Amino acid sequence: MDEESRSLTERLRAESGASPAYEQLLATEDLDDLAAVLTGPGQPLWARELAAFRLGLAGDRRAFEALVLFLNHRDPPRCAAAAYALARLGDPRTARAAAALATNELRVAYALHPVRLLTELRAPESVPALITTLRRRLRPHDPYRRVALACVEGLAALGDPRARPVLTEALAHPAVAEAAARALKRLPEGG
Repeated sequence: MDEESRSLTERLRAESGASPAYEQLLATEDLDDLAAVLTGPGQPLWARELAAFRLGLAGDRRAFEALVLFLNHRDPPRCAAAAYALARLGDPRTARAAAALATNELRVAYALHPVRLLTELRAPESVPALITTLRRRLRPHDPYRRVALACVEGLAALGDPRARPVLTEALAHPAVAEAAARALKRLPEGG
């Protein structure tokens, strides 16, 4: 079991009160049983999250909608687990959903994990969404420094020359200037 899976299972075990239902969901190999938890009435949040996570890791696209909802959750550990599972799900809708969440100004407080997911996916939507999100974070007194820094780091990792103008603009913002300078050095010349 990898670190993300271990963290999720420990957190959800505590949330469930170590209930027998938790142990059953953790042990089942039946993907239909897991999918039924996503659509069944009255299921607790921890059960839905565990089912979606396990389905996502199994590449079962029935988890997509639930994982996107968890990616946009107010609780950072739920967002992180959803991003991890979405990156492994292999659903072609993932990048578009992550880009929509990352660029939604009404939900910018929760954009950190969608930004990181876009970087990991390296999809066609990644660079434009990161540029848009970073540009918005370069406003005076913007409180979302971690989101801005994740965008800069993502653009550096992606190495797309289209990022040069926004990274150059970021040099004037002390919170991300050093990271922007490093990112610019990683971009290919002529972009």
